[in-house]
Amino acid sequence: MNLERAAAFIQSHQFFYLAAHQSPDGDTLGSCLALREALLLLGKDAAVVCPDRVPPVLDFLAGADTVTGTDGIEPPKEAVLYIDCADHKRTGALRETLETAPYQFCIDHHGTNPRESKDGDWVEEVSATGELILRLIKALNVPMNKTIATALYTAITTDTGNFSYGNTSPESFEAAAKLLGYGIDLPELNRVLFREMPVSKAKLIAYTLSHMELFEGGRLNLCAIPLDALAACSATKEDCEGLIDWLRDIDTVEAACVLRESDGCVRVSMRSKRYCDVAAIAKRFGGGGHVRAAGCTLYLPLEEATAVMREALTEALQ
Repeated sequence: MNLERAAAFIQSHQFFYLAAHQSPDGDTLGSCLALREALLLLGKDAAVVCPDRVPPVLDFLAGADTVTGTDGIEPPKEAVLYIDCADHKRTGALRETLETAPYQFCIDHHGTNPRESKDGDWVEEVSATGELILRLIKALNVPMNKTIATALYTAITTDTGNFSYGNTSPESFEAAAKLLGYGIDLPELNRVLFREMPVSKAKLIAYTLSHMELFEGGRLNLCAIPLDALAACSATKEDCEGLIDWLRDIDTVEAACVLRESDGCVRVSMRSKRYCDVAAIAKRFGGGGHVRAAGCTLYLPLEEATAVMREALTEALQ
């Protein structure tokens, strides 16, 4: 079993980098920080590394202030665990450094994962990588505590849209029920993760809704966000998290796409409801993800990138 291989990998090594993906979300950070706590309890040496900063909404997670970025990162001493990374490219500016590690293993839940790690990959299409980390911690016989439970609950609830997305399963609820038993503050977590936002994000949502474009009889919804729009809203890239949901939730929409202009590229986020396979589209452009939630990066001007994605999504809808 891949669970057994993951546990054996951890038992065989002492020094770990736990690699979170770029534009980190609740699943990659929650999973990394929960596993870091477990490894420390086992007497291991573990550090979480991420190419981008921790989003303010996830600052509350224990250990978030210890996450190491691209500045001053040292070459891995021994082992790297890629956590919730659909491929090694998702580690961005850290990729070259991390791939010098003599030992590598990946734990992930994306169906597009190419399984490229030196020492194996545990890829299972569950609701969130946090579910796999919960199983792993149990297999390692690490006592569960409130800190680990809070991080894992954050991982699972954010990747399931607070248990509302199609990836939510009976196992998702079973995992959440177990974690609730360790005294996590559910009302506070729900408020921080789903019921609050900075003014800058509210302005960005308003921009997105006022500049969205509907095509294919309302089945396709796109919005392109240039850098000057982000500046006008005083918004950061972290504020872009979840914008896609506002476009997808229009009643006629099957597929939605947000294109965010960045330095020298365009970040693309896609979602669908029932039948459009956005993971297949993302894969065509070097990205990946899930059938109903995926993304990619295009090295094109924003207007050209928008035209390319409109054509690809239109073709998929037909």
